[in-house]
Amino acid sequence: MTLIAHCGSTKMTRAELKNIHTPEGTRTHQPVSHHQMVEALLESLSYRHLAVVRDEYAVSPDGMKMFGALDLETEETGFRFSIGLRNANDKSMRLAMTVGCRVIVCDNLAFQGDFTPVLHKHTRRLELTEVISLGVDRIQRGFEPLRRQIACWRNYEVDTRTAKEIIYDAFLEGRLAPRNLMPAVHWHYFKPEHREFEARTFWSLSNAFTSAFKTLKPVQQFQATARLGDFLRPYAETEEPPRRPTLAQAPQQDHQEDEVLALAG
Repeated sequence: MTLIAHCGSTKMTRAELKNIHTPEGTRTHQPVSHHQMVEALLESLSYRHLAVVRDEYAVSPDGMKMFGALDLETEETGFRFSIGLRNANDKSMRLAMTVGCRVIVCDNLAFQGDFTPVLHKHTRRLELTEVISLGVDRIQRGFEPLRRQIACWRNYEVDTRTAKEIIYDAFLEGRLAPRNLMPAVHWHYFKPEHREFEARTFWSLSNAFTSAFKTLKPVQQFQATARLGDFLRPYAETEEPPRRPTLAQAPQQDHQEDEVLALAG
């Protein structure tokens, strides 16, 4: 199997990223090697004494877009903090990061929200180390809010009707992933494999989605997972019973940056 065939079809290692071609730069656009980007992030984390215990990556079939997840040594009750990373060398999306977690019992990856850009565009004046450092500072500030969110979702009960409505909306209005995953999310929520998710809570519902997303091709999985937090959050950020977001409240999709339904591995 060639590396190009490998791209987009399965996750790859950090070492394999070295073999991904980086296009030539122009006067206004300076592509950055995916591997160089990851090495800069690892250096920044090491400087802050944040050890990475696991990392995995996915690259689009043309090699232009890269998504990654780096699980940190810091372990909480039932999960580890993770950092989501994305990069693109075709001007389709900006270098961005997001805070997330790896659920230990089921190996599910979850992000608090979609990727947040850390620079406007790749230019020849790009100082990669400085840019990554600023991104990591932002990620560290997100650890405590994510910890509080998980604690809240573990105690936030969801009735059967509301759970079904959220699942329905996620695929028909939120467009998080291909609709054929809807039955899988339903099954993972109402027939959970792990005792930890037997409680009818937002935490269980979130993990039902991320469990189903595992069947997606890697790039699609990263993108759908990044959207999930932003989609679910409006339902839980109220003391009243959860209400469905209107179409106006649903996460807006940037035709350049969001490709969950379009990317094929």
